[in-house]
Amino acid sequence: MAITSVPTDDGQGLTIVIQGRFDFGAHQEFRDAYERVDITPKRYVVDLQGATYLDSSALGMLLLLRDHAGGESAQISLVNCNPDVRKILAISNFEQLFEIA
Repeated sequence: MAITSVPTDDGQGLTIVIQGRFDFGAHQEFRDAYERVDITPKRYVVDLQGATYLDSSALGMLLLLRDHAGGESAQISLVNCNPDVRKILAISNFEQLFEIA
């Protein structure tokens, strides 16, 4: 599992890239990706292109990110989801909470 975060040039956004299994083993690394940055982003993008697996703890981590980013007013996009990941997000009704592209 590798999780990296890259701020946008204007400092208003943060892209978090997930590689490999997104499960409880990634909890601290995922939190560090958005809590230990030198900016306060207004927008977040979680790039799931490299995610090979996603479980219920990963869904919980996404909800923690949403709370950190402002809850209802959070601007978070989940992008590059493979069909399996997209299905899990749909079953969990995450399209009600996140922009899924």
